[in-house]
Amino acid sequence: KRDVKGLYAKARAGIIKGFTGIDDPYEAPTDAEIVLDTVNNDVEACADQVLNYLVEAGYLKDGEG
Repeated sequence: KRDVKGLYAKARAGIIKGFTGIDDPYEAPTDAEIVLDTVNNDVEACADQVLNYLVEAGYLKDGEG
């Protein structure tokens, strides 16, 4: 469902080598500044979360995003 380009399918078939999460281990960050729940939130909600974080952290002024 989320593999619209078919990259994970190609990696599982051995066509793509060194694919993170398939034959190259995924290493979760130990101290992430922001974590997005992309399973339960749509793209717009995740984008809003990122923009809100950037404003709150002082990287953007309110209204720039």
